[in-house]
Amino acid sequence: MPKNEIICGLDVGSANIRAVIGQRVVQDGETRTHVIGVAENPSEGVNKGIVTSIEDAVSSISEALEKVERIVGLPIDRAVVNINGTHIQSAESHGVVAVAKADGEIKEDDVARVVEAAQAIATPPNYEIMHIVPKNFTVDSQQGIKDPIGMTGIKLEVDVQIILGLSSQIKNLTKCIYRTGVDIEDLVLSGLASSESVLTKRQKDLGVVLLDVGATTTNLVVFEEGDMIHNAILPIGAGHITNDIAIGLRTSIEVAEKIKIEYGTAVASTVPKREEINLNQLDEKESAFISRHHVAEIIEARLEEIFAMANDELKKIERNGLLPAGVVIVGGGAKLDNITEIAKEVFQLPVFVGLPENMPITVDKVMSPDYACSLGLVLWGFSVDESIHGGRISLPKFSSVSDVTGKMKKWFKTLMP
Repeated sequence: MPKNEIICGLDVGSANIRAVIGQRVVQDGETRTHVIGVAENPSEGVNKGIVTSIEDAVSSISEALEKVERIVGLPIDRAVVNINGTHIQSAESHGVVAVAKADGEIKEDDVARVVEAAQAIATPPNYEIMHIVPKNFTVDSQQGIKDPIGMTGIKLEVDVQIILGLSSQIKNLTKCIYRTGVDIEDLVLSGLASSESVLTKRQKDLGVVLLDVGATTTNLVVFEEGDMIHNAILPIGAGHITNDIAIGLRTSIEVAEKIKIEYGTAVASTVPKREEINLNQLDEKESAFISRHHVAEIIEARLEEIFAMANDELKKIERNGLLPAGVVIVGGGAKLDNITEIAKEVFQLPVFVGLPENMPITVDKVMSPDYACSLGLVLWGFSVDESIHGGRISLPKFSSVSDVTGKMKKWFKTLMP
């Protein structure tokens, strides 16, 4: 099997490491991506998207990769990896160049030059540019152009969204991946990766917000007219709900997590006040009966806080209540019962739980909102492959993080015996 026919999407989360292997298959003359292997392993050494212990993180990532290698029967030597964390920032920039050819026809070189010109902004100290996402091009005075290649003009301009990450955090993550013996194809912002697998082109055109509710962070990405117009990472996630339950019921984190998954619901009014949960069924050491209504109240309060913080981000860009395609929720937190009902109240928008849209799924386990990111990483990897081997520029996928990962790779090879 050619190497470029399979790609591993590696989702390094704070609660779990998920590895998904995708394969390109030609069916009826159409090339499609099939999932051929999935593995999950508890995550250690990562918190809020940041590596807190390299040894623990390497061990967790290695175990997830070993599991998926046993399933597919192939060695994994490269992966598309997500990056997350509150250190990530975004900025807007503008680039202008003169069209090179005398006849004024815009070529791929011109597009690459204008995006490079937009990249020349003053980055904060110790930050690296991770993604440069072109939004709109302007040819002479004609604005709102999505793909200017082949058009004629004298001056080419572009508006871009630049996503920056703290250099030390990028290097720590890449160090962990390389120590497992796997090369990094690309580092992708978690929210962008999730959008690849669950959002349709129509949703992005109409205006949509993707909310990736992870264990310790919540990723928010807003699209409008096909472009990413805003992103933010909130330092709060579904793990905080578990902590609240553990404190409120004076029980262990493990029991609190089981209560959340098995009995949790986001709307307290749907639960009878007298309904009780026997904790002895979840843990032999426990003997108490607790009110399921009280658990729902705890969950509802924390979710309202998460969604209110997300809605504040929409207010910053004056899009609250104004995105026709609504809110799409993914991540482990999206599996909470009735989560869409509470979200509708806060956002005053249509709300959906996101499931994979852009690939045929034969592994049932993957048809879940918590696999949105790892599936999106696979799709991202194949789209970058096509842009490289097809000899064309993939406009939304510009990334300079390869400079950092390339240096790290060379450094590791000098250390190897």
